[in-house]
Amino acid sequence: MKYYSLNKQAPDSTFKNAVIKGLAPDKGLYFPENIAPLSQEFFDSFDTLSYSEIAYEAIKQFVTPEIPEATLKTIVEDTLSFDFPVVKLNENISTLELFHGPTMAFKDVGARFMARCLGYFNKDNTNEVTVLVATSGDTGGAVANGFLGVKGVKVVILYPSGKVSDIQEKQLTTLGQNITALEVDGTFDDCQAMVKTAFLDESLTREMQLTSANSINVARWLPQLFYFMFAYKQLHKTYKNIVFSVPSGNFGNVCAGMVAQQLGLPIKHFIASNNLNNVVTRYLQSALYDPKPSIQTISNAMDVGAPSNFIRIQEIYKNNFEHLKDNLSSYSFTDEETRNALLEIYDNYNYVADPHGAVGYLGCKSYLENNPDAHCVFLETAHPTKFLDVVEDVINEKQKLPEQIQAVMGKTKAATRIATYTDLKQFLLK
Repeated sequence: MKYYSLNKQAPDSTFKNAVIKGLAPDKGLYFPENIAPLSQEFFDSFDTLSYSEIAYEAIKQFVTPEIPEATLKTIVEDTLSFDFPVVKLNENISTLELFHGPTMAFKDVGARFMARCLGYFNKDNTNEVTVLVATSGDTGGAVANGFLGVKGVKVVILYPSGKVSDIQEKQLTTLGQNITALEVDGTFDDCQAMVKTAFLDESLTREMQLTSANSINVARWLPQLFYFMFAYKQLHKTYKNIVFSVPSGNFGNVCAGMVAQQLGLPIKHFIASNNLNNVVTRYLQSALYDPKPSIQTISNAMDVGAPSNFIRIQEIYKNNFEHLKDNLSSYSFTDEETRNALLEIYDNYNYVADPHGAVGYLGCKSYLENNPDAHCVFLETAHPTKFLDVVEDVINEKQKLPEQIQAVMGKTKAATRIATYTDLKQFLLK
């Protein structure tokens, strides 16, 4: 498989090069040159296949032959060492739980897959690779855990000061070893801008090999298509019109779902459920794409004003606005509406959601108003105890901390404060 830059001003790339470089030389995101639909026999056999077998068949065309098939099977099995249950709330709404991994966030899958791919590519390389990543919440912890101890890889995580939850901060600042955290005086957009600037700074890249573990990296982004296949496997015998409501920040998750659809997965529709950072909601209303500075909300992992992956979504639909609008709806919700949804889910279904899942639930309800025949699945992207202050305050019930969360609570934070790109560059070169 070859990958091309969405800016169309760079040479085509191998999968290995796209993983190691992160961004193309022309600042563009890499995109696969072809997405070949999987056979009908594959989808007909879903009930007899394990998650690892489904994931292997789905990702194989994007990775092989650069990673041999036997190695890829091992990488997939190592990545998917936890469950992805669907929980039914009522006849029209279910939730797909994506928080059963080591850091209790959906990004565990992409981070673990990418870490293993990069470890394979770097196994005989004497040069160190620095993974530079910006996080609005869960990416940092997932990447830190996924890359912890990987040979020849150093990880530097930028996160916005005061804008991630206490548990999220603990997960990315307490591991040590090859993991370093930088606390940025600014927003996630500032962190993301610094990372992109670093990739394009030739005076820096001449001195060190940089790559990204944000969803701009194809090895972090593409494995997220697995979730949609796993949910379909659990639901397709009962429901035909399956719709996914995806809490959306950088738009890697919903974009990966659209790749699953391109592979032939019979998804009826997608919903991008936004908080007040609603550039895509506004775009689908006006056809005007107008990014704004991010706004801090209680669903902080979605506090993204300029989502990187939306250009990939536009590429899937060949920049045809009407075609995209036929397959994607988007709604935006306030913090007050999110809190009310958390309480409604708890009171009506005895289910504790996190603020991001609550936004996804609201997206389901909005869509079902005009599409009552659909079965809508919202993605529960992080464990609710990662947002204890919000969740316990709303449902007025103390939550028991899972083992994964307890393991980091007593550890000491270690982070370096920075404010500008110059600070970042000096830190990296030092």
